[in-house]
Amino acid sequence: MTRRVLVVDDDAAVRSALAQTLELADLSPITAGSFIEAKDHISAGFEGVVLSDIRMPGRDGFHLLGHSQSVDAELPVILLTGEGDIPMAVRAMGQGAFGFLEKPCPPAELVSVIERALQTRALVLENRRLKAQLEAGDAAARMLFGNSAQADALRARVRIVAQAGAEVLVSGPPGSGISKVAEVVHLCSAHAKGPFVKRAAAALDPAGFEDACAEAAGGALFLDEVGNLPPDTQFAAFDRIEAGVPARVIAGTSADLSEAVANGAFMADLFYRLDVMRVRIPSLAERPEDIPVLFRHYVAQASEQAGLSPPEITADVIARLMAQDWPGNARALMSAAMRFALGLGSEEEARDTGLGLAEQMAQVERSLLIEALRRTGGRAAVAAERLKLPRKTFYDKLARYGLKPEDFRQ
Repeated sequence: MTRRVLVVDDDAAVRSALAQTLELADLSPITAGSFIEAKDHISAGFEGVVLSDIRMPGRDGFHLLGHSQSVDAELPVILLTGEGDIPMAVRAMGQGAFGFLEKPCPPAELVSVIERALQTRALVLENRRLKAQLEAGDAAARMLFGNSAQADALRARVRIVAQAGAEVLVSGPPGSGISKVAEVVHLCSAHAKGPFVKRAAAALDPAGFEDACAEAAGGALFLDEVGNLPPDTQFAAFDRIEAGVPARVIAGTSADLSEAVANGAFMADLFYRLDVMRVRIPSLAERPEDIPVLFRHYVAQASEQAGLSPPEITADVIARLMAQDWPGNARALMSAAMRFALGLGSEEEARDTGLGLAEQMAQVERSLLIEALRRTGGRAAVAAERLKLPRKTFYDKLARYGLKPEDFRQ
């Protein structure tokens, strides 16, 4: 999210001083001298917060607060005054102001309040985007989250495979969401209205496989961890699929089936019969920029289920998440989000990454580079300037982490 701050004050010198303070804190100020000038910048999708003086000619800061809330009730507005008193502060907070500060306000305090407001705004906009994604588009858009190039490629692949109609092999590391991707393949297909039947392959005997096919008629049969299918069921499944089944067969595996074929643990003919169309799910380590998006979604989901307000997700929390490898992938991240939403996760637990200091610092550095490129739309020179890095050093770091500015351009 662009770190914009709409600064509203009728005193040009004060506006200039506030804007300079915010620029030094790597924020992007937009200045306005009155209610009339400011209101044109305020919208429901405004990616920032409002910082306004209270006492201004004509319509004052309270009028601006009311207008902001009429446009977007969740847009943070911070009010400033040089004549502050307790009744005014009570009125400001009672009317929904995010914060109330007296001038002159120490720069550190001002920036701290704005940073909290920006974090709150980012969470609100992300939740709205996710909700809109859930309510619009196909199942791939609604159920497979992420803003990375890998997430885009996964959704595109799922859509292509879904329309093909042939058998599908979904592979990915443990905890990556193989079952969910299999279901999305089904929901994006022409038989989405048919049943989606899931069976643990290890528990299926030949008769059980036949029953599952009948139950999934007109829809899809998902064989979870197909590599664990018993030998006699493998032969029965191959014969049945070759003869024709009333349901589409989608197999999932977190193991290397080609290795299982090579050592004789899995029937080669069945493997090639299932491996007609393949979908590979990338690990979180391959797409770390999706970690904040997924974590916010899981926290919002867990909070809603528990009937709680989502807790604040600070930059420090995100940095600690980005410093982890997440070998358990989405499943482990979801568990961490649930603990966080319920107030059960400790900071010590979040710091216990199993990595040395150098590895943790490298992952945090990579996440900061990604965030800078995203905020600047892939403009490397601007990103380098924001990070206060010489251009050569910036490009050296991009090369070290395999990052390309063009991947972030819109």
